Amino acid sequence: MILAFESSCDETALAAFDPDAGLAGDWVHSQIALHARHGGVVPDLATREHLRHFGPLIVRAREAGVLERVRQVAVTRGPGLAACLAIGVAAAKATALALRVPLVGVNHLRAHAWSSFMARHASAPGGDPGALLRGALPHLGLLVSGGNTLLFEIGADHALHERSSTRDDAAGEALDKGAKLLGLGYPGGPEVERLARTGRADAFDFPRGIGRRGELDFSFSGLKTSLRYRIEALGPEAVEAALPDLCASYQAAVVDALVSKARTALQNGSYRSLGLSGGVANNGVLRAALEAEAARAGVPLLAAESRHSGDNAAMIAFAAWIDSSDAALHGGMALEIAPSARL
Repeated sequence: MILAFESSCDETALAAFDPDAGLAGDWVHSQIALHARHGGVVPDLATREHLRHFGPLIVRAREAGVLERVRQVAVTRGPGLAACLAIGVAAAKATALALRVPLVGVNHLRAHAWSSFMARHASAPGGDPGALLRGALPHLGLLVSGGNTLLFEIGADHALHERSSTRDDAAGEALDKGAKLLGLGYPGGPEVERLARTGRADAFDFPRGIGRRGELDFSFSGLKTSLRYRIEALGPEAVEAALPDLCASYQAAVVDALVSKARTALQNGSYRSLGLSGGVANNGVLRAALEAEAARAGVPLLAAESRHSGDNAAMIAFAAWIDSSDAALHGGMALEIAPSARL
């Protein structure tokens, strides 16, 4: 049993994972309602909430009867908000000492990368990572969140390598800031998607970022600027009337940029599966578009489940199991998605 702590941003999360049986517990205190009042995450408030709620979550894990079965504690070690990460590491260290078990730190992006395989494990728990990944490698993954956007691959040797990343803003940040420009609530991405359902994706022409043939890097800063200029040109009343169309067109620009880069990478590689993870993986338009690309390439789409696409402790535990079970994972890693390490 692996007990994992996650506190990289605004979700206080604890999860227990049994490799032989699957997820044994998943406890989360969401801070969305708190930060929505401020239009975005306030680091000091997020840190305070982590400090207040890890204790009650640990109590819930103890009441569920999982603590006595824990053989390892894992915790997010970065990237993330420094003070928030510190609270999680302190809670994890104290718990590991109390339980007299080893403690490992897990890279947050690496956990997102592996989260695409969690549903596969849940359908057939047990075994080892080699059996879980059989037939799915080499794997191409798209990680899309509020802070990160990157393409990565998992080779036949189970090593993770970054293929590309964003040169400026992340896709999730572009959606959230676009929503803020449009006067929508927080978190903005889901609001943009909701309004886009009744809008026309071709109503407005927004840039798709870097467009050179074969270029895999992403760029979304110009997209936000384009939306700001469009809003200024239309005026408040016209923006209100065209809000669904603006959302649909803006969302389409983000999705098209993500899908086109994934398509290029698929066409230039010999991949046996395509993955989607990160908070933006919950976007239905993006999921449908990548499903179509995967089908066109003749490979399955392995998408993180909705509850495990955003920041969560279950993926931290899952990545810790992968890393501790497969020695091949400990060589040749890019720093950004480095393997777990003892703290």
